[in-house]
Amino acid sequence: MARRTVGSFREGEQLEEVFQARDKQLRANRNGNLYLQLDLADRTGLINCRMWNAGQSIFAGFDDGDLVRIRGRVQAHQGALQVIATCVEKASLDGLDPADFQVAPDHDADKLLQRALDLVRSISLFPLRALGEAMLLDPEIVEGFRCTPAGVSAHHAYPGGLLEHVASMMEVADRICPLYTGVDRDLVLIGCLVHDIGKIRELSSSKGLSYTDEGQLLGHMALGQEMISAFITKAEALMALPFPPETRMRVLHMLHSHHGALEFGSTRVPMTPEAVVLHQIDLLDSRVNMALRHLREDRSGATWTPVHSALQRRFYRGGTQA
Repeated sequence: MARRTVGSFREGEQLEEVFQARDKQLRANRNGNLYLQLDLADRTGLINCRMWNAGQSIFAGFDDGDLVRIRGRVQAHQGALQVIATCVEKASLDGLDPADFQVAPDHDADKLLQRALDLVRSISLFPLRALGEAMLLDPEIVEGFRCTPAGVSAHHAYPGGLLEHVASMMEVADRICPLYTGVDRDLVLIGCLVHDIGKIRELSSSKGLSYTDEGQLLGHMALGQEMISAFITKAEALMALPFPPETRMRVLHMLHSHHGALEFGSTRVPMTPEAVVLHQIDLLDSRVNMALRHLREDRSGATWTPVHSALQRRFYRGGTQA
């Protein structure tokens, strides 16, 4: 029998199936009674699950990233579907396909990698081109791009999401930079490539989506600076020339300012035209991905989606065309 997927759920259905557990929490309601909250994931999306009157023993019975067998009922809550579970227990992978529990990227990784390399090779400034090629010809970086999400819950939150995010940003940069006289296309392209490179070490998809220890302690900007500096050294060896200090400074400034504001994690605000452009492209690509995924994963069939928790808005799906 084919397994039941998150994307196939309908209100009122009884459910017994295996999913990947994510973001488990043990909470107390207003009366002080404990309940379990977690997200259930498979290749078709996520759905929130709650189990009332669940104690510490149930909470400790599995970890984020484990497979869990769920028994319960699908119901509507505030315009979205959720699962109310009567049983949550750790399950094994025996007889199951691991691919069933990971959201699949939208695009072919080989094609994205080749397109990113083509764009890097179109860069006219030799040191920047050498830096980009040193990264994209490195087997560990390539594998990291293939496997790493761009986030654990917000945008491109699936293995390979980092590659989709970076390649999409590079495509946007290639198209819009010629519209702005005075913006260095080469710098923006490299900025798109390297801005989240530290996430290869910050995030893991080996068991669900999670932060590594160094990711928690240092963050992707600090890790990214360390990685970029190492690849600048490799680029210097390839060129048999020193990397220009001014260019290095501008690349690292884009890395440290790409979140746009100090309160959003940047250590500096964007202070070059290229850093301003990079931040806006990053914002565009992440927000569009979040909106499209939210529309795709909403199974209510209603004209409006439920509120997107991160973006704090509903999205209009549209009514019947007259």
